[in-house]
Amino acid sequence: MQVVMLCILLVFALVHSGLASFRDLGEKLIGERAFRVLFAGISLPLAVSAVVYFIDHRYDGVQLWQIQGIPGAHELVWLMSFISFFFLYPSTFNLLEVAAVDKPKMHMYETGIMRITRHPQMVGQFLWCIAHTLWVGNSFMLTTSFGLLAHHLYGVWNGDRRLAIRYGKAFEVVKNRTSIVPFAAILDGRQKLPEDYYKEFFRVPYFTILALTLGAYFAHPLLQAGSYHLNW
Repeated sequence: MQVVMLCILLVFALVHSGLASFRDLGEKLIGERAFRVLFAGISLPLAVSAVVYFIDHRYDGVQLWQIQGIPGAHELVWLMSFISFFFLYPSTFNLLEVAAVDKPKMHMYETGIMRITRHPQMVGQFLWCIAHTLWVGNSFMLTTSFGLLAHHLYGVWNGDRRLAIRYGKAFEVVKNRTSIVPFAAILDGRQKLPEDYYKEFFRVPYFTILALTLGAYFAHPLLQAGSYHLNW
């Protein structure tokens, strides 16, 4: 089961990151909207397959530790998972572009959560994996987390590479004012926070993430039931 999970994640990583790497060429050949539809049409089914297989087999493997009976463990895991989604989905800032209603663009941000880390999805994935690995505590979850984190660490390098190619010196300026490690640029003075920094979070996308995160938590039983019926 663990080998199968790693293979599923490897296929997703190769397709997802591979298509992302060829984005500039693909958009020139077929256009921004068509490439986004192609990207989503291939990546989403692979992502769904990975999620369903994970749900169906998350308690397989060797049990390594058990914290589910420890007071406060559930609350800690829930809080880490909750916070992780605010890092995982910054793309909600451009929902119309995600759906290819508006022409998709390659953005370079330096506000909101990007002040904390230049790669919020990687940080969010680390938080999610740590929380779920602590809670499940078996070899299957450990293997899954390894695959997910390896892909996201590669994405950090690949993302910076693509932005450097696209924006050149402008990206170098942003890169020097931000950090991969959360809060590092703020602590060493490279990132200067404005007095009204908190207002950057008072935006519809962040409230959308809040609603979707709470919805996903309460929908866990439905997600599990749907996965079980597929019997993967």
